[in-house]
This record gives sequence, structure tokens and C-alpha cells, in this order.
Amino acid sequence: MSSQGIALVTGAARGIGREVALRLADDGFDVAVNDIAYSENLDILVEEIQKKGRASSKCIADVSQDGQVKELVERVVQQHGSLDVMVANAGILGPKKMLTEVTSEEWDRMMSINARGPFLCYKYAGLQMIKQGRGGRIIGASSMAGKQGIASQGPYTASKCAVRGLTQAAALELGVHGITVNAYAPGIIDTPMLATAETEYLNALAQYKEMTPLKRVGLPQDIAGLVSFLASKESQFITGQTISVNGGLFFD
Repeated sequence: MSSQGIALVTGAARGIGREVALRLADDGFDVAVNDIAYSENLDILVEEIQKKGRASSKCIADVSQDGQVKELVERVVQQHGSLDVMVANAGILGPKKMLTEVTSEEWDRMMSINARGPFLCYKYAGLQMIKQGRGGRIIGASSMAGKQGIASQGPYTASKCAVRGLTQAAALELGVHGITVNAYAPGIIDTPMLATAETEYLNALAQYKEMTPLKRVGLPQDIAGLVSFLASKESQFITGQTISVNGGLFFD
């Protein structure tokens, strides 16, 4: 069975990343999956991808560390032969705090994972795709917070705005090489990360649900469907965009 190419999905052990990896496998990609922990979850995911008839491998790495991301891309290329789609999905959701209460350490942690992580993924994936000389797809994780700020989530908002700006700059620089760079901006998505959020935040789910025209929160599959399109040949004239997937919570 021929492959559509090689994809790498970071933060793939659960939630959105897991569904993205499975969808790309359904689309015909061989898929390398990464996370910083949850090694057992990744083993299960690799088996599921292989059962679909696609090659897969797990790569434990911290996306906030330059050397580890460089080695991550090199390992994927060594094991699978190339890199055609990079999905920089890994990220964290910070505690609900007023900006005046946020510590420098909390700010730095948020930015290192949610902003520096995508930067490093874009950088090393871009270098590899340029070397290959046949274009590619780079896709990052922004958020509705990257378009409209969220109170008591200042560092998270800033980190997701950074991904949006980074995506635009990378699209301008890499387009000449046939590489498109886009991002997805989820609204409220039912994921394990959301399930660990504070009770007050979870109570807001019902309000968000009522505010959306579709009257529901999103599912990881909703994001995976967009990533599937952005990774496909059909998206070849779309770049520099951060696309909202929020059930109509707001329009932009």
C-alpha cells in the first residue's frame, strides 16, 4: 500500500493529537507520534496506526528543547525516510489566574511549550522539507485565545497569539519552497486536558455550549478533520492562515 507521505504529530498521546494521528493514518500517511510522557499511550497509538496498514513509531521528546526537537526530526527521517507533514500540536493549559498573580516562572513555562515548541517544530521541519526539495505541510496549534483574549488566561492567550504570528511569518518565508504553513484555532474541545481544568472553568462549558449556533462543544475529531484537509494536496493554495474551529462561538 503506497504512502501519502510521512507525518509527525507532537503531543499525540491523547486528545486532539491522538485523533489527528489516527486521521492522517486513515488518509494514507505513515505517522510518527511524539509526546513528553504517556509512553504507554503512544505504544497503543502506534499499534492502532499499524493496524490501519500504515507505518508508525513513537518518539519521546520535549518540544521546548532545541536539541530534542532537532533530534526528533532527524529520528523520524532516519526511521521513515522523510518528513512531509509536521503537526506541532503539543501544548498546555495554564491555571486560571489574573495577570497580576502570574509568576515569571509560570509565564516562562507556558511560552516555552506553547510558543517556543511550535517555533522549533516549524524550524526543523522547515529545514528538512527545504532539503527534500518537494514542499510540505507545517500545521500548528493556536486557539480561540489566539484571536480573542481570555480573562485569567493571560500567558495562554499570549502563547497562542504567538503561534498565529509565527505561522504568518513562516508562511511568508517558506512559501517559495512549496511549503504551506497554517494553524488551527480550536474553541472549547472535549479533551482529557480540558477534563483536568478547574471546576469553575468546567462549569463554563454549558454557557459556551449555549453560545454556539451548533449548541455543542467540539470533539477532537472536529480538529482532525481540518488538519486532514490542511495536510492534503487540496489545500495547496492556503497558507499563513489560522482557521477557527469553534462551532460559531465567534466569527472572524
